Amino acid sequence: MAREGYPYVIVPIVLALIAAALGYWPVSIPFIILAAFMAFFFRDPRRSAPSDANLVVSPADGRVTRIEMLSPDDAQSPTVVSIFLSPFDVHINRAPLAGTITNVSYTRGKFLMATKEEASLVNEQNALTIRGERVTVVCKQIAGILARRIVCWKRAGDNLALGERFGLIKFSSRTDLILPPEVEVTVEEGMKVRGGVTVIGRIK
Repeated sequence: MAREGYPYVIVPIVLALIAAALGYWPVSIPFIILAAFMAFFFRDPRRSAPSDANLVVSPADGRVTRIEMLSPDDAQSPTVVSIFLSPFDVHINRAPLAGTITNVSYTRGKFLMATKEEASLVNEQNALTIRGERVTVVCKQIAGILARRIVCWKRAGDNLALGERFGLIKFSSRTDLILPPEVEVTVEEGMKVRGGVTVIGRIK
């Protein structure tokens, strides 16, 4: 489990124990259920990333809701792949490719529904620029209606291995991956993906 989840699990357990000790055991049941859900939500499963250096993997678990060229009239336009994370998905973010973080940019903003297209522009977000051996990608952690805390454990200058954990977003949220034209997108809208495992694209 991610360490950020410990308070969300421990506090309900303590409240459940207090209620049970005072003889109000029925009151403790909702707290136990809440603690169990929080432990489930903040789970941090081990993942084995592909060994092919030409692959770009998903930075998050969830459903692909958008695949779109940022400038449709430009053949060399970057492509954005948006992944929506429901409260039942793993919320750990993972490196889409091996490389060096050249920039980390946090922007305060709104908390629109994460599935809305404008969320990538106006919502609170944290963008990591990752330079690999052949291409550079941008990975955005975007808050949603429920997500009120973006966590990033890495800084500019840090190196990332393919599929390495770099942060998480608390509760329902979205992760955008902006890919250069050298990357051929291999997923489709509506697909379920797994962070650090599902191949998003292949470097041409």
